[in-house]
Amino acid sequence: MTLRLHRGGILRRWIGARLGGGFELGDRVLRRTLHVAGAGALVYYLLPAPLLRGVSNAELLLALLAGLLALEAARLLARLEVPTLRAGEEGRVASYAYFAVAIVIALLLFPRPIAAVAIAGTALVDPLLGELREWRPGVGPVRLLPWAVYAGLAVGLLRLLTAWPLAEILPLAAAAAAVAIAAELPKMRYLDDDLLMTLAPAVFLALAVAYGPG
Repeated sequence: MTLRLHRGGILRRWIGARLGGGFELGDRVLRRTLHVAGAGALVYYLLPAPLLRGVSNAELLLALLAGLLALEAARLLARLEVPTLRAGEEGRVASYAYFAVAIVIALLLFPRPIAAVAIAGTALVDPLLGELREWRPGVGPVRLLPWAVYAGLAVGLLRLLTAWPLAEILPLAAAAAAVAIAAELPKMRYLDDDLLMTLAPAVFLALAVAYGPG
């Protein structure tokens, strides 16, 4: 027996209707919106430390992740039906869990500028890639436009968060964007693109900064 943790898609139908469509459009819009909200994880850097007495912010972040993964395990074991899951996610770890793991790794293991690029890039550009595929405008725009958006976002964040010269930022941002877009392409059942798209450019940037010229 499958337990349903939603009201049959009332909200998604309402969203879809307001946008001139139906349930599927509302479901897609809600899923994309929740994905973009992942960029809100960067508020972690603005929190006072410690946020809770006796508990470091890193420990609190890990506890939140453990709670989410426990809920995800319960969903799989109890066959719970939750909203916005894509086809094929019912029997495997969902994308939001992979993205949560990637976000925590980025926040805790990478320098702030690199983590900001990796998290914001996935949160904003992955939904854009999905929408472009829905419109099917051709292979070029499906890759070129998201690459340009990611690169522009990376340039802005690196300029804001570092003192690196623009001449160094531009090639790093362009290359990181290419790595991120390439990492999103493989579709594997047990290794989600949200994880790869976040961590692959983070690793690239960390190595480029550590071993690059200067």
